[in-house]
Amino acid sequence: MALFGTDGVRGIAGEFLTAELATALGRAAASISPADAPQVLIVRDTRESGDMLEAALAAGVASAGGHALLGGVLPTPGAAVLVRRHGLDMAAVVSASHNPYEDNGIKFFGPQGLKLGDEEEREIERRMDAPAAARIGRVRELHGAACDHLRELELRFRDLDLSGRRILLDCANGATYRVAPEIFRRLGADVDALAVEPDGRNINDGCGSTHIESLAAAMDGHDAGFAFDGDGDRVLAVTRAGDVVDGDELMALAALHLRERGRLTGGGVAVTVMTNYGFHRAMDAAGIEVATTPVGDRNVLSELVRRGWALGGEQSGHIIETGFAPVGDGVAAALLTLEALGARDLAEGSAMDKLPQRLVNLRVRDRGAVDHDDELRAAVERESAALDGRGRVLVRPSGTEPLVRVMVEAPTADECEEVAGRLANLVETRLG
Repeated sequence: MALFGTDGVRGIAGEFLTAELATALGRAAASISPADAPQVLIVRDTRESGDMLEAALAAGVASAGGHALLGGVLPTPGAAVLVRRHGLDMAAVVSASHNPYEDNGIKFFGPQGLKLGDEEEREIERRMDAPAAARIGRVRELHGAACDHLRELELRFRDLDLSGRRILLDCANGATYRVAPEIFRRLGADVDALAVEPDGRNINDGCGSTHIESLAAAMDGHDAGFAFDGDGDRVLAVTRAGDVVDGDELMALAALHLRERGRLTGGGVAVTVMTNYGFHRAMDAAGIEVATTPVGDRNVLSELVRRGWALGGEQSGHIIETGFAPVGDGVAAALLTLEALGARDLAEGSAMDKLPQRLVNLRVRDRGAVDHDDELRAAVERESAALDGRGRVLVRPSGTEPLVRVMVEAPTADECEEVAGRLANLVETRLG
């Protein structure tokens, strides 16, 4: 059975993701490094299982002759930044991102700050039963990891003056609970922060980017609000009026800003198939090329690396600016948003007109059959042709569940509902 999914190894802590498994993963990961005594940074989020898994992972690294450097609680993008800053051989993050506290996960980054590729992950799986090395490594704390991450953020946004701005942050009781408020304050903002009292079990619990309504309800005279997820690699925004601004809208704003500053390397943006059609229209009007990938920030990053581009991301709020870090960084993306706005208000800085969207998830017998059903394919082609130039249709199997996802974007919500209803009925009839 494959251990690695779309974003590392993830499961219920203590049941699937045990201390024994974490030790084996640490030993196997350290063993694939070409370094004689690889230096491996380990950071975590605020889940109660994080201490146990961090210790087990570090023991595995040391048993393979590596040196485990414990960075403590730090957002996932901090690991990608610091592995490059300190010239380390690898980084490991103990986090299950936006999942509930019972879950946890482990994902690995290489020396350039990139998530390990599929072949490297398969090699780790092949070495899970390898014996310990003859030489034992060491485990020690990496003091000041959070300060180093803050210093890198401060350097990137050194020209951003947030004086006079009142900002509300929702840190999801997760890995950003110290770093995010501090960097906004250092840049001059008047900061109020929600969900900054982690207790090991309240991460993502009714807060953060997956519960953006909590931030929207708390807006009280703030100029803008930003909500992060548990490990800090996503962000969504909220205007003064409490209206949600998603990842597509933040990327559109960033793309125009970076191009104006001469920093949109390659002149294009990479997004996923879920990105709103309004984004494509806005970029087309601006003369910015758009590349579309399957869902997942790893796919977006792969396309950015292949093309040598600087910006990409997902509607969910994973936004990657490769000039800073080769991974989604919620805090950096929030600061990039404010940099792009300048003196404008978030509600006035829209760079795209978002089309109404309807997403329907349908449970089916065989999700793979969606790609081979001629009648369904013909119906999708008819609906797509009818929306050509005005919207779009996407019918695809889930990557992890027995579901088919039907997504429709159209000029009006009523048309979205009609088209989505017709296709959903057909999927249920043919595949349900």
